[in-house]
Amino acid sequence: MQHDITYYAKQRQAVKAFDISKKIPADKIEKIKELLRFAPSSVNAQPWHFIIASTDEAKAKIAKATAIYPFNTSSILNASHVVVFCSKLDIEQDYLLKVLEQEALDGRFDADPVFKDRMHGGRNMFIDLHKQDFKDVQHWMDKQVYLNLGAFLLGASALGIDAVPMEGIEAKVLDAEFGLREKGYTSLVVVPIGYSDAELDFNAKLTKSRLPYADILTEV
Repeated sequence: MQHDITYYAKQRQAVKAFDISKKIPADKIEKIKELLRFAPSSVNAQPWHFIIASTDEAKAKIAKATAIYPFNTSSILNASHVVVFCSKLDIEQDYLLKVLEQEALDGRFDADPVFKDRMHGGRNMFIDLHKQDFKDVQHWMDKQVYLNLGAFLLGASALGIDAVPMEGIEAKVLDAEFGLREKGYTSLVVVPIGYSDAELDFNAKLTKSRLPYADILTEV
């Protein structure tokens, strides 16, 4: 049966217990990777990096970051896979040129080569605003990662994969485990993915609750 996208928005929920016996098949993991790669970001900056952990050893390394959040540990260890969402620590000119050249390789400027310089100039203009005027470029990059996270959660639901986003991690611990800061990144969110345990996942049995349209929506 085919459903529209609102079905998956209403169907998804934050998993409270994963079925440790169920693993996500390889073909769906490839689609998970595509969700991460093709998510939107402001000016196509893509200031992110991801870790996908599938082995018990790798998941145990991630779980070290939950020492002060022990309620999150079992989800990391029991999930089929765990995705770590990371943000860049800086957005350097070399990186922006790398993004630009990838756009050129992908044919984005074939119809109008002049657009390449315009794209580079426009991207630098917005990033310089956040670096020099607003002085919030790190926060701006973090927000791009959260844009990716939102698309990821909805996409995972559409693939029939359950997930739970977690900010209850010690970023410094996780960064050290994977040498992230030396690579120019820091961890933001951990997302265990897999399949809900029908017996243990109490949240799956609860009705979804959201504020009414009257509180959240103005139509003009």
